[in-house]
Amino acid sequence: MRPSTTERVRPGAASASTAVERVTGLVRDEILNGELEPGTPLREESAAARYGVSRHTVRAAFQRLVAERLATAEPYRGVRVTSFDAPQIIALQQLRAALEIEALRIAFARFGGTLPESVLGPARAAADAMEGAADGGPGGATDAAWREVERHHAEFHAALVAASDSPRIIEAHAAIGGELLLFVAHIRRHATVADLVEEHRRLLSELLERGPEAMRDHLEHSTRLLID
Repeated sequence: MRPSTTERVRPGAASASTAVERVTGLVRDEILNGELEPGTPLREESAAARYGVSRHTVRAAFQRLVAERLATAEPYRGVRVTSFDAPQIIALQQLRAALEIEALRIAFARFGGTLPESVLGPARAAADAMEGAADGGPGGATDAAWREVERHHAEFHAALVAASDSPRIIEAHAAIGGELLLFVAHIRRHATVADLVEEHRRLLSELLERGPEAMRDHLEHSTRLLID
């Protein structure tokens, strides 16, 4: 009897994969928490020593971060933490608009010109979770709280995109998920959690009043927030 794929995996290969996932997660957290500033070089040798792994493991982890667009790889410059300048912000927001506005256009058409509670409920729950994630302390939300806010923010927009029931749009939107987390990590310097929650609750109301164009205004607002 031929062994299954799982049975044929070497223990060393499984350990290496786990190490890559661990290092990827640790560096991802440092990027999204702002511990690694935009443009910071990611050095294989120092990371290998810091995390107690091989340079091959670190290289594989960095490649995953590049695939998530949390880092960029350039010839002769190596790997660096992604930085958003004005053209990059605009380009990302244009892509978001193409995906999210079209997803909502399809969703409104599917549901007869409105959005049912099956769509609004998960989005509203994500907005509530954003609010609940903030610790409310005098110093504002902690890094850990902001990470939760960023995650629920992604869930909010994913819920609206999912209403399109378009597999390719949903897949393309999921592919920029890492960039969106980093985008909100930049926004935290310019807005409070309360601001973010209020904007997204208002968006849900405006979607019912004005349709997909409300999403266009929402995205343009966040673009101006960073560029201005």
